[in-house]
Amino acid sequence: MTMDIVFIGIAYFGSLGIRYDSSHSFYERNHWYVLSFVLVITLIAFIRLGLYRAVLRFVTIKILKTVLIGTVISLISVLLGAYLIQVTIPRTVTIIYFMILVLLIVGSRLFFRTILNIERDSRIPVIIYGAGDSGRQLLTALNQMSGYFVAAFVDDNRKLHKLTLHGITVYSPAELERLIAQHNVQQVLLAIPSVPMSRRREIIENLTALPCEVLSIPGMEDLVTGKAKLSTLNKVSIDDLLGRDPVKPINDLLKANIVDKNVMVTGAGGSIGSELCRQIINQQPKKLVLFELNEFSLYAIEAELREVIKRNQFDIQLIPILGTIQNKDHLVNVMSAFKINTLYHAAAYKHVPLVEYNVIEGVKNNIFGTLNCALSAIETGVESFILISTDKAVRPTNVMGTTKRIAELVLQAQAKAQSKTRFCMVRFGNVLGSSGSVVPLFRKQIEQGGPITLTHPEITRYFMTIPEASQLVIQAGAMGVGGDVFVLDMGASVKIIDLAKRMISLMGMKEKSAENPNGIEITITGLRPGEKLYEELLIGDNVSKSTHPRIMTAKEIMLDWSELSVLLEQLGDACANADVELVRESLLKFPASFNPVDGICDLVWREKHFD
Repeated sequence: MTMDIVFIGIAYFGSLGIRYDSSHSFYERNHWYVLSFVLVITLIAFIRLGLYRAVLRFVTIKILKTVLIGTVISLISVLLGAYLIQVTIPRTVTIIYFMILVLLIVGSRLFFRTILNIERDSRIPVIIYGAGDSGRQLLTALNQMSGYFVAAFVDDNRKLHKLTLHGITVYSPAELERLIAQHNVQQVLLAIPSVPMSRRREIIENLTALPCEVLSIPGMEDLVTGKAKLSTLNKVSIDDLLGRDPVKPINDLLKANIVDKNVMVTGAGGSIGSELCRQIINQQPKKLVLFELNEFSLYAIEAELREVIKRNQFDIQLIPILGTIQNKDHLVNVMSAFKINTLYHAAAYKHVPLVEYNVIEGVKNNIFGTLNCALSAIETGVESFILISTDKAVRPTNVMGTTKRIAELVLQAQAKAQSKTRFCMVRFGNVLGSSGSVVPLFRKQIEQGGPITLTHPEITRYFMTIPEASQLVIQAGAMGVGGDVFVLDMGASVKIIDLAKRMISLMGMKEKSAENPNGIEITITGLRPGEKLYEELLIGDNVSKSTHPRIMTAKEIMLDWSELSVLLEQLGDACANADVELVRESLLKFPASFNPVDGICDLVWREKHFD
C-alpha cells in the first residue's frame, strides 16, 4: 500500500508535469488536497477489489483486470476531487494519469514476481509438450507450485512455433534434444489429452530416446468426469505405447444383458472382475451381486461401487457375497435368492507358475468351480453365462491353460445339452495393470534401481487395457447364441524385452551397458514352469467376423456332455485322492491339446517324492 501511495503521487504529478511546461507551478496546495482525496478513494477501491490479497510470487497478467477497474475508479476520483476543490485539470492529464498508474502498479507486481521466482536452482526444469488449452492451463497450475520451472513449450503446430505464450516460447519437436541439453531438463510433461492414441504413441516413442522422464496429464475423459485434475501428473503409462485408438462401444450390446436385470460377477474383486463391475454399474442393473473369495478385495470393490452409486444416484441394489465357486450349494442359494439373470464368471486361478505348483487346487477351482457355476446357473434359470477365458487355453503347455480350455469344453457341452441357459466364452490375452501383468512388476523393479527380471529375450505377449477388455467381454456376451467362443482382437503381439527397454526410457533412466554402467540392468532368468514363448488366440483357422470390429467368433473342437462327463469323473477322483500324477494323465485325455513342457512341478508332490 505504501508503494501504491507513492505510485499514485508519481502518476498524478507526473501527468501534470508532462502536460504543462516547467514554468507552470502545479505543486500548489489545492493539488495536494485533490491528491489526498484520490489516495483515500483509490486505496479503498484496491482493498475492496482484493488487490492486496494477491501473493506476489504467484501473480499473473490476470491482475490487469483488477488494476484497470481500480484505476478507473481512481480516475473518477481525480475528476470528482478537482470539481469539489475547484482545480482545473485538462482532459489529457486524466489519460496520462490513467496510463502511468496502470503501468506502475501492474509493472511493479510482475517485476517483484520475477525477482521472487528467479531462484530456480531447487526447481525441476521441465518442458510442456502441447501448447494448446491443456498445456497453457498446466503452465498456470505449475506456476502455483514451487517444484517446477517451465523452460519451454513444444508443439506439433507449426503456426505456434517461435510464439510466446504466457512468457514461454513455443518450439518445434525437432528442437527437443537441444532444449533438454540447454536447460538441463529432467522431465517432459505431455499436455495432449485429446490427441488420438496412434499419434500419442508416436510422440512417446520419439521421447523414449531422450534422457528425461516422461509424465502426462490425465486423459480427457478423466478430466471431464472429474476423476482427475489437470495439475495431476502421472508416469506415462505403457498403455500409451501399446494401446490403440479405442473403438466406440455399441451401446445396445452393453445394455442387452444388464439393464434392469439381476447380474452376478464371480471373482468380483479381481483385476478383470472389478472392472467388469465398474462397467456393469454404468449400465444400471437392478441388482449386482459381487461374489468373491478374498474378503479385502470384496470390501474394496464394494466400497468403490457404493460411492459411484451414491454420486450418480443410481437405483441399484449392491450385494457383496463371500464364497468360493467350489461350493455348489452356496452358489445355488445365492443365484436363486437374488434371481440372477446374467452371470459373468471371472473367478479363476490365473498365475501360470502358481497353478503349476498347486495342480490339484488349480484343477478344482478352474474346472470344477466353473462346472459348479454352470450347473447352478442352469438349475436356477440364469439366462446368460459368460466365461472369462484366456489365450493360454490355446494349445496349452501348462496346467492353468489346460484347465481354462477344459472349462470352455464344459460350457460348450452344457450349451448343447440344454437350452435354459445361454453359455458363451470370451478369450483374450494379457491385460495391462492386472495382478499378473509384467508392467507393475517392471515399474517397481526400475524404481528400486533394477535389475529387471525377464524370463527369455524372445518372449512375446498380447496386451489390452482392462477397461477395453471388460467392455468387449460385455458386448461379446450379448452376441452369443449358445456355446460360442469369442476371441478379442488384441492387435500385434509385443516383445517383452522391448517393453522393458521402453519403460526404462520413459522413467528417465538408461539401460545398463559398457558406456552406462550405472543404468538399469535387464537380467534373463529362464522360462518359468509351464511358460510359453508365444501365446495364440486361436486353435485352428476356423474363425469368422462378428457384428463388432474387435470381436471374432471361433469354431473349436467340442465334446458331448456324455463323453466329457466320463473324463471329468476320472479327473475328479484323481483330485479327491490327491494323486497329482493321475491328474496330469487325466488332463492329457481331454481334447485340449495339452503339451506339457515340464515335469510335475506341484510343490507338495515334489516334497513327498524328492525328500
